[in-house]
Amino acid sequence: MTQHQAVKSDNAPAPIGPYSQGIRVGNMVFCSGQTALNPQTGQIDESDWSVGQQTRRVMNNLKAVLEAAGTDLAHVVKTTVFLAHISDFSEMNGIYAEFFPPDQTPPARSTVEVGRLPKDGLVEIECIAVMSDTIAQ
Repeated sequence: MTQHQAVKSDNAPAPIGPYSQGIRVGNMVFCSGQTALNPQTGQIDESDWSVGQQTRRVMNNLKAVLEAAGTDLAHVVKTTVFLAHISDFSEMNGIYAEFFPPDQTPPARSTVEVGRLPKDGLVEIECIAVMSDTIAQ
């Protein structure tokens, strides 16, 4: 039986349902979708109302979960991006590229438009990463 371990970070929003921020199984880390919730308040701040600002907050939330698991954004191998409006793709993509530069082998990605996101957010991103010592340099 494969053992799995919950990942928890106080620097990312607490789950708003029966799920873990992340799960570590062997050398893999599966991060639940992160929205632009402020980790301290559990709300989307007024200052985070653009999709670009929300994407930045989402990526920082993911980064915190990954760090709690013992890895980082450089070891993400797959992301899924959920957008409330596909017309926001370009703005989201510009901020996303700051965290996953195209010249540094960004992860595989899927992007879809959804009907609605928790707390009426504009973007949610989930990811799968490997532990930092499992990728050949």
